[in-house]
Amino acid sequence: MDTRLYLISPERLDHPDLFAADLRAALDGGDVAAFQLRLKDADDGMIARAADTLRPICQHRGVAFIMNDRPELAVRLDCDGVHIGQEDMPYAEARRIVGPNRQIGVTCKASRHLAMEAAEAGADYVAFGAFFPSSTKTVTTPADLEILTWWSELMEIPCVAIGGITVENCRPVIAAGADFLAVAGGVWNHRNGPEAAVRAFNEIFSAHR
Repeated sequence: MDTRLYLISPERLDHPDLFAADLRAALDGGDVAAFQLRLKDADDGMIARAADTLRPICQHRGVAFIMNDRPELAVRLDCDGVHIGQEDMPYAEARRIVGPNRQIGVTCKASRHLAMEAAEAGADYVAFGAFFPSSTKTVTTPADLEILTWWSELMEIPCVAIGGITVENCRPVIAAGADFLAVAGGVWNHRNGPEAAVRAFNEIFSAHR
């Protein structure tokens, strides 16, 4: 499977209408598999406003729109899936809430055991990381690239690599076997803008095939 890009929103989106231009630019840059709305400290109204602004942009272009942490909001706001962390809720509970047709991804940090549990439960993908220091999240559990190789050789379920990934440092992560690269600051803060960042990632993916 070729590596693809999985965008994650900035931590704060006080003006979703303004960010929509950045999102459109990023999607203009090339292939993007998914976009996750990850607003940890926002209230439900702000999350809904952001989702209603950004979801149509993604879905119109065939990009999966994923809600972070909140299965009930994923359903209410017509998202394509939900991403849950280990502290959020068990997979089975999230699946009960979102039903059979929405995607569920599970954070597994650097744990092979948690990843196997998530896969056996039925997760659509597992996420490993952090692989590098992150500008958007305090890294509590550094992950080794070896876990991506182990997973890709063993399992059919895709794995997402997350944590401080940029155009400059992503090549070893791709080589290790990541199916998706989850990127936030590496796209939104790229010196030449989001469109250039997405284009550069896709050029690297193509060269690695």
